[in-house]
Amino acid sequence: MKNKGRFFFSTINSTLIFSLLAFLALFAFVAPLPSLSSHSPSHHRHRKKLNIRKFEIADDKFWKDGEPFRIIGGDLHYFRVLPEYWEDRLLRAKALGLNTIQTYVPWNLHEPSPGDLKFNGIADIVSFLKLCQKLGFFVMLRPGPYICAEWDLGGFPAWLLATEPTLRLRSSDPMYLELVDKWWGILLPVVAPLLYGNGGPIIMVQIENEYGSYADDKAYLHHLVKLARRHLGDDIILYTTDGGTRVTLKKGTILGDNVYSAVDFTTGDQPWPIFKLQKEFNAPGKSPPLSSEFYTGWLTHWGEKLAKTDADFTAAELEKILLRNGSVVLYMAHGGTNFGFYNGANTGSDDSDYKPDLTSYDYDAPIRETGDVDNAKFRAIRKVIEKYTVASLPPIPANNEKAGYGFVKLEKTSKLFDIIGIQDDANVVESVNPISMESVGQMHGFLLYISEFSKRDSASTLSISKGILSPVYVDGRVLHNWKMFSIPLHNLNDQSSSIIQLAGNDLSTVHAGKRMQDQSKNISNEPAFYTGSFTINSANQVKDTFLSVDGWGKGLAFINNFNLGRYWPTFGPQCNLYVPAPLLRHGSNTVVLFELDSPNTDLAVRFVQHEDFSCSQTSSNILEI
Repeated sequence: MKNKGRFFFSTINSTLIFSLLAFLALFAFVAPLPSLSSHSPSHHRHRKKLNIRKFEIADDKFWKDGEPFRIIGGDLHYFRVLPEYWEDRLLRAKALGLNTIQTYVPWNLHEPSPGDLKFNGIADIVSFLKLCQKLGFFVMLRPGPYICAEWDLGGFPAWLLATEPTLRLRSSDPMYLELVDKWWGILLPVVAPLLYGNGGPIIMVQIENEYGSYADDKAYLHHLVKLARRHLGDDIILYTTDGGTRVTLKKGTILGDNVYSAVDFTTGDQPWPIFKLQKEFNAPGKSPPLSSEFYTGWLTHWGEKLAKTDADFTAAELEKILLRNGSVVLYMAHGGTNFGFYNGANTGSDDSDYKPDLTSYDYDAPIRETGDVDNAKFRAIRKVIEKYTVASLPPIPANNEKAGYGFVKLEKTSKLFDIIGIQDDANVVESVNPISMESVGQMHGFLLYISEFSKRDSASTLSISKGILSPVYVDGRVLHNWKMFSIPLHNLNDQSSSIIQLAGNDLSTVHAGKRMQDQSKNISNEPAFYTGSFTINSANQVKDTFLSVDGWGKGLAFINNFNLGRYWPTFGPQCNLYVPAPLLRHGSNTVVLFELDSPNTDLAVRFVQHEDFSCSQTSSNILEI
């Protein structure tokens, strides 16, 4: 985990106030897969006659109720799509030809603070799973506890980092395992009634996520298997997913616990030699060929060229798997959006090479971030899948309509430092030394650090480690007596009351009496909130749109108090943010920007009908891979 900081200084009565805004930005990586039991084909036929629901592995095949079954699935993450659009996106996945949905479960979404459980709104996993079943999908569930997914801290809640003594995450550390036991002790009983054998859609449950690319603590993996069996029983297939190399499979495979080892690999790698290797890490007859992450596109970081993959190439590589009766899960079928502060980050050449992910998780998937399917990749993949599917596919849905609501004038409604005067004591933590955001009990948003010291006649020298990871020095002396002001700015879980929190007050309260009449004061590089409103005249004009932040620097955008996520057009490539129609309403709508760097000199934003990834520091913004 890394904290990225900004510094602000002001002088008041010979006192220098030092303030630090700390971003909480977190890491990401990738995922694991299935498990089994052995029955002869005659056993399968017998099960079908008895009408017993059973999903199992035998003869190097998947079997559903005694009949061979091929998984043609895709990742679609409920936490990256507004609940109002779950059915829309799933129906588009149906039209693509998929029979299975694979989804992660992010621990940090469901337990943002210890014991604070969220299973409503965008976190209502039970409703999502039931909807999958209603629409005829099976489900491959990936409950972590680490998920990667280019999601904030790989799905781990940030409060794990504040636990003392320090936890060794993703290991057999007893204190870490105790917390995992508690979490899975809550989550797994919630999903257990939805297992296939219990009448639900879940056919497989993943253990950890691409663990062979991270470590080889087999005690940890065996513990997770035992825990899963305790809550889910012995019939469900447990699986791992690892890269298709001998090294990663050796480290990530869980031998001796009847766990199925699936593989993933770069699109373009020859699949069948990798499937042959996969068989070495499964019991005889227990290795149906499955690419549990077939990459339809790729992720993009801020400051990079937009990643794109060729549609025909992707479809041709998919057919290499389906042609010989292999199973496959598209990653992603539909990427969605990293709303709020949930975009993760990766490291590059080393741990200091920090690569934050875009707010958009479009992934160049066949079903675009907006749900659009009128594109070459959707058509090419559907055409291939249709060749290997007995039932006819549903017709391709039309793209959802988009609207452009034009320019919206904003005005500065409060400065960052206005917050200091309205903070409730409950939102301020005092300490001799600065402490981390996690230790303050805050998972997302910003933390404002303030300390005071006597001003010298000559210039003072500030010495710090980025993110306040060690003592802060001024002129060689350690600076003590800090106040930490909590500015979470985030409440994604409960959509019905998704209020931008500022010391317990919503923005409308903060803004009252703080509007600035002098327009010249509205243009400054000091972090501040800028607010405007626009009207949608009729209910049938409420449609998807995009918030263009062209000319703004870097910050956060909110629509009707919902945190859309981060914008950074000066770094690119994402120039505007997707605004799903369910966030808008007939009548007055409010847009708020929390600008950190430099506001647009016109103090305006624009709502447009099309995505835009043309912002870049380079002349060409498309990267073909």
